[in-house]
Amino acid sequence: MSPATLPPLVEPAAELTRDEVARYSRHLIIPDVGVDGQKRLKNAKVLVIGAGGLGSPALLYLAAAGVGTLGIVEFDEVDSSNLQRQIIHGESDIGRSKADSARDSIVEINSNVTVQLHKIRLEPDNAVELFRDYDLIVDGTDNFATRYLVNDAAVLAGKPYVWGSIYRFEGQVSVFWEDAPDGRGINYRDLYPEAPPPGMVPSCAEGGVLGVLCASIGSVMVTEAIKLITGIGESLLGRLMVYDALDMNYRTIKLRRDPAREPITGLIDYDAFCGVVSEEGQAAAIGSTITARELKDMLDAGKDVAIIDVREPVEWDIVRIEGATLIPKDRILSGEALSELPQNRPIVLHCKSGVRSAEALAALKQAGFSDATHLQGGILAWANQVDPSLPVY
Repeated sequence: MSPATLPPLVEPAAELTRDEVARYSRHLIIPDVGVDGQKRLKNAKVLVIGAGGLGSPALLYLAAAGVGTLGIVEFDEVDSSNLQRQIIHGESDIGRSKADSARDSIVEINSNVTVQLHKIRLEPDNAVELFRDYDLIVDGTDNFATRYLVNDAAVLAGKPYVWGSIYRFEGQVSVFWEDAPDGRGINYRDLYPEAPPPGMVPSCAEGGVLGVLCASIGSVMVTEAIKLITGIGESLLGRLMVYDALDMNYRTIKLRRDPAREPITGLIDYDAFCGVVSEEGQAAAIGSTITARELKDMLDAGKDVAIIDVREPVEWDIVRIEGATLIPKDRILSGEALSELPQNRPIVLHCKSGVRSAEALAALKQAGFSDATHLQGGILAWANQVDPSLPVY
């Protein structure tokens, strides 16, 4: 065994049935996998966090590979906007539980797989106990708060996990395992000691993601899971793989343990740690937030209001509130656009969901626009409560 190789994570099952030999024959004739490796896959218990963009291909390929038990943590329902990338779901699943939809697709691919559904939101009070029931965690989450929770819970449960992240045309994959043998332990906090400031890194819902990127990154995550379970190849433990789909470029970056990192001894409030909205944004929004219906009443009453849309031009092209003016958030935060804002009438800022407009509101308050407010829930709330004919994204 080379220094870069990790021992198999899972002991082999007692046997493969005649049908399993036929099903997995293309694995069995690979010398590095063979019967022993397939038996390890059969005996493995893998927990996948999320049945979304990354969870979809990961679950399908883990099932096809013959992983014996698949757990799914998912509390959301299928929405039409999911279908562009979440290939485990179909049109007939819209409105259904993602967990149920994912289970049905898995069973259709491989009825030998035991599927355990956890229709819960992963929280500090349930994560560690849940992780202890599995050999390996696959993290397909899309927000920093849950990523830090998965990391810390995996450390406390002593479990390795495969992590992936996607945005627009780029993806990242690594393996984290605090208790890895030979002193090779490393975790997510060695890569990201602190969460980025609120609003610094847009979510996929704000910035978008190329649907097929999920397949590229999800397949790498499954490859790493199979390698860990069977003990073959060189793991991404201690390395970060970065993929750029536009340049069609894969590169790896070495990761090292942060010598200044404090040991993880318990779980924390991860929403507070990551802060979806900055403290300045939260403070500005207090008493300066209006609902979609309140804005509609103001407009119907003929009140002269300046509606400022702080989203990006591509979002403006999809849908807009009639009468609004587009001034992207970054131009407000830099101060560049302050001279374009009216001084003599109330300003109502809005974005997609209310996060970016709160940050822009804080900047306006600091610049002396005391009469500025922002729209709670953004244009999504406007489409839902005022004008259902508008498309949502």
